[in-house]
Amino acid sequence: MDPIIIVALLSGMVFLLLILGAPIKPLRFIGQGMIKVIIGALFLFFLNAFGSVFDYQIPINLVTASVSGFLGIPGLVVLVAIDHLIL
Repeated sequence: MDPIIIVALLSGMVFLLLILGAPIKPLRFIGQGMIKVIIGALFLFFLNAFGSVFDYQIPINLVTASVSGFLGIPGLVVLVAIDHLIL
């Protein structure tokens, strides 16, 4: 699948969740968590896109997307450090 289509779909899902939201508090909490996971996946996608120049990749899965989504840029730095130091 073309990366532009993936980014457009993920951005559209984030936009819909931000605009529509969820009227019930537990669903709103789950929705906000999913938005953070999607944003984390986008962080990893861009890291892999720019890291391909240096032949560097971090796999995009639920755990890495959650870490980078909930912790933000510092979480992404932690994932890079773990990749270099441990793996």
